[in-house]
Amino acid sequence: MTTEPGPLTIIVGVDGSDSSIEALRQALWLAKALNASVTALTCWNYPSAYAAPYALGGFDFKGTAQKILDTAVADAFGPDRPGNLTTRLVQGPARPTLIEASRHASLLVLGRRGMGGFKGLLLGSVSAACTAHAHCPVVVVHAPKVDEHHA
Repeated sequence: MTTEPGPLTIIVGVDGSDSSIEALRQALWLAKALNASVTALTCWNYPSAYAAPYALGGFDFKGTAQKILDTAVADAFGPDRPGNLTTRLVQGPARPTLIEASRHASLLVLGRRGMGGFKGLLLGSVSAACTAHAHCPVVVVHAPKVDEHHA
């Protein structure tokens, strides 16, 4: 008995950085070649100091994350949003949320944002954790150089 593989899904971690916008572009390019769908996923969470609901004040963490996701998609594709692109907003820390999302993905694409306090590192903490623990292959994309043009 043979089973048909399900449709391929590429998940892209989006944080609004230049590298995550480039990761969206690269994921779409890969999706065309693989006949896959693309899900742009942004994680959001309440900072630990705001764990108690009464301490939240008027800041809209979820709404801000949604704006970051919408802006990144617009920056990546302009007004011609691809038909095979969906977006998801998920509450939770980026590392475990993306690793869990990779269980249902054919490929996880991330932008290399990081440098934290260590300029010599090749990966940021999220991309390093995902390359080590994801349940699917991971592609890490660098931000484009200033003079690079996209096809």
